[in-house]
Amino acid sequence: MSDQIHHECGIAVVRLLKPLEYYHKKYGTAFYGLQKMQLLMQKMRNRGQDGAGIATIKLNPAPGTRYISRKRSNAPNYLTDLFDMVWGRLKDITPEQFNDPAWLKANVPYAGEVLLGHLRYGTHGDNSIERVHPFHRQNNWITRNLLLAGNFNMTNVDELFNELVDLGQYPKEKSDTVTVLEKIGHFLDDEVQRLHTWYKPDGHGNQAINRLIFDNLDIQRLLRRACKKFDGGYVLGGLLGHGDAFLIRDPHGIRPAYWYQDDEIVVAASERPAIQTVFNVRFDKVRELRPGHALIMKYNGKVDELPFIDAPEKRACSFERIYFSRGNDREIYLERKKLGEQLARPVLEAVNFDFKNTVFSFIPNTAEAAFYGLAEGLEKEMNLVKQEQLLKAKGKLTPEKVQEILAQHPRVEKLVHKDEKQRTFIADLKSRNDMVSYVYDVTYGLVENDKDTLVLLDDSIVRGTTLRDSIVSITARLKPKKIIILSSAPQIRYPDCYGIDMSKMKDFVAFQALVQLLDETGRSHLLQEAYQRCKASENLPAEMVRNEVAPLYDLFEYCQISQQIAKIVRHKDIKPEVQVIFQTLDGLHEACPGNSGDWYFSGRYPTPGGNRVVNRAFMNFVEDKDERAY
Repeated sequence: MSDQIHHECGIAVVRLLKPLEYYHKKYGTAFYGLQKMQLLMQKMRNRGQDGAGIATIKLNPAPGTRYISRKRSNAPNYLTDLFDMVWGRLKDITPEQFNDPAWLKANVPYAGEVLLGHLRYGTHGDNSIERVHPFHRQNNWITRNLLLAGNFNMTNVDELFNELVDLGQYPKEKSDTVTVLEKIGHFLDDEVQRLHTWYKPDGHGNQAINRLIFDNLDIQRLLRRACKKFDGGYVLGGLLGHGDAFLIRDPHGIRPAYWYQDDEIVVAASERPAIQTVFNVRFDKVRELRPGHALIMKYNGKVDELPFIDAPEKRACSFERIYFSRGNDREIYLERKKLGEQLARPVLEAVNFDFKNTVFSFIPNTAEAAFYGLAEGLEKEMNLVKQEQLLKAKGKLTPEKVQEILAQHPRVEKLVHKDEKQRTFIADLKSRNDMVSYVYDVTYGLVENDKDTLVLLDDSIVRGTTLRDSIVSITARLKPKKIIILSSAPQIRYPDCYGIDMSKMKDFVAFQALVQLLDETGRSHLLQEAYQRCKASENLPAEMVRNEVAPLYDLFEYCQISQQIAKIVRHKDIKPEVQVIFQTLDGLHEACPGNSGDWYFSGRYPTPGGNRVVNRAFMNFVEDKDERAY
């Protein structure tokens, strides 16, 4: 992606199903679970830029001993720093102690059977250590301790917060993480108290009741009660003090979650390839957590995938497939190739099938898989051309002519290189922009001056600033006749509110194009009319709010927006003509049939809160407020 955007977090849960002695005997270490957690987080480091945290719980601890350990880091090298601190707690252990799992569990932190890891990208607040997950809701009752980490954003934090206040709580801050923590924590308290009240009249002692709660705490019921009003995209992982654990996925399946189980371990994570690599298991052995379901791991080792909320149509995030998830997932890799392949015909039509004078390349690094698909699509189209040439030649073919026809191939080159990012303390804006323009470099001598068309594939175009200030400017130095930018994603028109850091309407180059087109066609007044409709619906119930920005886009053809974007990303002093071709919505859905969440492209939000967010983002634009809409 040329425009660097950050995105949702990564989460992992590990539950050991055997005693620590088992792993020490088989794998040579009682810290098998901790090692696997470290590897999982390393393999998902693409999902968090601001910090990382880990928590462990020891099963069946003796009263008075520490059974919960937690460590977090927001250092620049957060993963290295985190595990340096964790493993640093073991540096004074003798070889004899290290080989004694019972002693380790009794005396050493992080020697637990239940683990929760998190990689954070923060979309709210600062990046202080207090913002790094897992969060801990402490209690002296073992069953009421709650550790929580998540990959999520809620669109209705105000509503959820006010419900906590109505319950009599005084939350320490108004953030979605604290609000969700306290919401689940409230119902955990209630469920524990309900069971305690149920068993007390039977004459059980308090310690015996604790054990009964361990066995009979209904996590599915707890989550049904706690999450019924959540509006957003979420995957949340939780550990309870006595050893129950869960991972839940929102009812539309917006955020991704996968899990694997054998007789030694249960593991869940945000990305399937991380599980495959760390545990050396096949693709088909890793299950996708179903939308609206919870993976529930009881302290006694019982594991179930159970529904906790009604699940309507699945609307999994398509941006995961286009860009965010690591491309070594087999399905994602093939889908990215398909997205590229589908652009072969449109771009060839744009150059009148002039293979001879067209050079195809891509913008590194995330567009590479899509470019392989584009290259395959170009070869298929070239083969049709060769077939036609052979049929036309009929009896006039000579071996030399056949060889000449078969030797034709699309001109596929790596022209653009991502150079080391320049750091500068220069204060003036012009000098800074000059430095930004050198983020990319090019291969000289492969484009014929003023004759070749240069085609560059990007996986998506968000703001268009890097295209304008760096890529188009630097590739124009190759002196092509024309530059065509392909986007394997459709036009990004609307904010995301479920985890991706795309929240300000003014940042989207597609929206900038819309505003310019309204101005050029004498219809700028429609912006104010849409603003008034947004204001009028501001206090309506979420279910009654509609997307008031979508009708503005409906005034123009898809290609008109693309043409205007091409004008925006082309500096006036650039000689080559610039054209931009986007993937279509139909093409996206054909390539990614299992991930139909397309609200940033289409404006069709899967939850009621989405329409409220897009309207707020639009009002912020009109009111010239540089702030998030959620």
